[in-house]
Amino acid sequence: MAKQNRYSAVIEKIFLERHTPDSVLLPFTREDLEATSAELGLRLPKNLGDILYSFRFRNKLPQTILDTQPPGLEWVIQLAGRANYQFRLVKYNRVVPRENLAHIAIPDATPEIIRAYALDDEQALLAIVRYNRLIDTFLGLTTYSLQNHLRTTVKGIGQIEVDELYVGLDRHGCHYIIPVQAKGGKDQIGIVQVEQDIRFAETKFPDMRCRAIATQFMADNVIALFELMVQDDEIRVVEERHYKLVPVSELDQSAIRSYRV
Repeated sequence: MAKQNRYSAVIEKIFLERHTPDSVLLPFTREDLEATSAELGLRLPKNLGDILYSFRFRNKLPQTILDTQPPGLEWVIQLAGRANYQFRLVKYNRVVPRENLAHIAIPDATPEIIRAYALDDEQALLAIVRYNRLIDTFLGLTTYSLQNHLRTTVKGIGQIEVDELYVGLDRHGCHYIIPVQAKGGKDQIGIVQVEQDIRFAETKFPDMRCRAIATQFMADNVIALFELMVQDDEIRVVEERHYKLVPVSELDQSAIRSYRV
């Protein structure tokens, strides 16, 4: 069986064995993944987390699971402690860039050698955002990259990975902790990682103000940035901006004047 079909078979069986018409939360464990794959006679990767990542950020859950969703709600898979997970029914929570939002031209400061080897993935996106100081531009803060691909644990969630972590400073001297998640290709921004990033920031940096950021590649060298928060179990977009990286020679002077406020 193809990899995605194997993943779907395992996650579908785990879900259907636990689901009832009034279910809103369905816990399961890493051992359930192993046992279910053995029952189905399927060979899965050593990194079982790839199964969960696939459905949390990249692919739709099997149709049999989607068919159980009440109107306006969707199933998501969350971490629930070390080697523990849960299906949770939440309001629809995906963030995609608006197609009709005007883009802001920014002089491209990405080193040529980075451009030569950058791929369409989150690591390349994080590097381009960093070299062009887009977090500073977007938030109006002075920020510094503290660490990327930070793996840590959060009580009640388990092990998480923050794509990149910035610290920031405003003109009043207030300190900020800024978790950034990056999505490239077909991956989508969802409530799961936003919640994890915010919980991590609040737990590890309780004296700093948290501003959660997501960024995504778009077509034509445009990068979307979002400031996000979780409110009433939904992702709320606080701010969205699209930046187009261009050579200085291609900057439109009339557009630059129109940016003035």
